Amino acid sequence: MAGVHPQDDLLKMTHRENWKVQHERLHVKHRGHEAMHAEMVMILIATLVVAQIVLVQWKQRHHRSYNLVTLVQMWGVPLYFTIKLYWWRFLSMWGVFSVVTSYVVFRATRKPLSCRTPRMVYKWFLLIYKLSYAVGVLGYLAIMFTMFGFNVFFRIKAEDSMDVGVIMLFYGLYYGVMGRDFAEICSDYMASTIGYYNRGGMPSRSLSDDICAVCGQRILVEVEEEGFIEDTFQLSCGHIFHEFCIRGWCIVGKKLTCPYCNEKVDMKKMMSNPWEKTHVLYGQLLDWLRYLVAWQPIIIGIVHGINFTLGLE
Repeated sequence: MAGVHPQDDLLKMTHRENWKVQHERLHVKHRGHEAMHAEMVMILIATLVVAQIVLVQWKQRHHRSYNLVTLVQMWGVPLYFTIKLYWWRFLSMWGVFSVVTSYVVFRATRKPLSCRTPRMVYKWFLLIYKLSYAVGVLGYLAIMFTMFGFNVFFRIKAEDSMDVGVIMLFYGLYYGVMGRDFAEICSDYMASTIGYYNRGGMPSRSLSDDICAVCGQRILVEVEEEGFIEDTFQLSCGHIFHEFCIRGWCIVGKKLTCPYCNEKVDMKKMMSNPWEKTHVLYGQLLDWLRYLVAWQPIIIGIVHGINFTLGLE
């Protein structure tokens, strides 16, 4: 019919018919791209598989260098984005964490090692661990609070409550990863400095029955004698430690072996109540997040580079 515009036909169509017409037009426009899309998907899958194999082999063969490079990425990359995007709140917290942690790492790497340094190190990273755990849980609850619509009862905008939840969850997970990685580095240095444990896993000097291999101090002290008075914990291998020290070594420092003989630690016996098992699960979540944040952007960048080189859009 003369004077009828195609746009008028679209207006008379139902929503489903309109969607079909738009889909057909899009299909015609991108005809011939299916092979290109399939090739891009194959490149993505192949890159992810190869990257995973390389990272696993690197971690198994050169664990220390893998952790160090990952830690540098986790520590430095947010600095670039916070300055670029003017996230001053995150930058201020990042600065405080970096200053205090740098001092703690400095103390942990000094020789000779002060007898009070191990406890200072574990107390700081235990504080970071507990704070990150609490903030992460609160962030997760805030997100669930918003998704179930409870924010309406308190007249809080969904965008505001969701933003608060996401920010808290990110802070908790990010500083949880950073704290555990720095704690592991400090644990390595302190243990090798004390001399009861080295990189090869064999003790470099004998351990007396009354000495804690983590802090190097006496386990039992006499009245009016300088030392730490607290509960002790005996591992399955028979070696005894201050309970605070061995829990810091295993849970905070991520060491699942005896500080003296390198025998595997049974974490189930160390958990005195069922709620503490969540700390192990949280630690596993942080390990997974480290891979996601530190290496996933690099892998995606490599995929984009390959696609660009091959002329794929």
